[in-house]
Amino acid sequence: MSHPSGSADLLQRFSFDSTDIRGEITHLHSSYQDVLKRHQYPPLIATAVGELMAATALLSANLKFAGRLTLQIRLAGNVSLLQAETNEQGQLRAIARYDEDAAATELQLENGQFIITIEPEQGQRYQGITAIEGGNIASTLEEYFVQSEQLDSRFWLVCKDGIAAGFMLQKMPGTDSHDTDAWDRIGHLASTIKDEELLHLDNATLLHRLYHEEQVRLYPESTLSFFCTCSKPRTANALHQLGYAELDEILKEAGKISITCEFCQQAYAFERPEIEEMFPERHPH
Repeated sequence: MSHPSGSADLLQRFSFDSTDIRGEITHLHSSYQDVLKRHQYPPLIATAVGELMAATALLSANLKFAGRLTLQIRLAGNVSLLQAETNEQGQLRAIARYDEDAAATELQLENGQFIITIEPEQGQRYQGITAIEGGNIASTLEEYFVQSEQLDSRFWLVCKDGIAAGFMLQKMPGTDSHDTDAWDRIGHLASTIKDEELLHLDNATLLHRLYHEEQVRLYPESTLSFFCTCSKPRTANALHQLGYAELDEILKEAGKISITCEFCQQAYAFERPEIEEMFPERHPH
């Protein structure tokens, strides 16, 4: 089977005529692999990160403004954090924190918290929190949307062989559909998707296989990519918040301050003159 759309990283919306149901399909190739290249994640972690990135991509369609969407899973066991985020341009990044001394076979996704954060550049920050059991991202998202947004939603997430993919259905509120059985029928058909089909079929072929008796409308694709928002100025701003005294102590011990971005592994170094410049009040003219 060929990879969908030339192995591009894409998000595509679809809807069903005469119903109040819409959907999204995403495929992540290079953006997911760019994350894996920067981290030597064991298989369990790599798969969970891919699924979380696919979920984040699916939800990015809801970003109608400049800002950031973050999905975060906080767990109590030897895997403590999974996090993926995107902006309105479909630029993705992700990270995991886990006990690197534990054997790969000992790592477990336990119960914890699932946190959705939406941060517009202009406007109020929103955060929703729900429980997650055993690291199951798809079922947690379904529960979150029913409880917090009152939206019936279904999610299918799969990650294998360096590819992550996701499929979402959502029943939109406030529309008058005469097809009262549509949600159950369309959801049932979606539950027949095989992992290999979701990973490798192009969207039009997949939707035709599932819904050849439905009137499906497919919308233009949007591209996705890996991008890290770190920079030396942003890192300097974070250092400044630690205060001069703490930075001065580090400089005395190490001679310089070295910071590596957790997401992309970019290293930033600050020597004393740069630190002094951060605190102009210490050097009045």
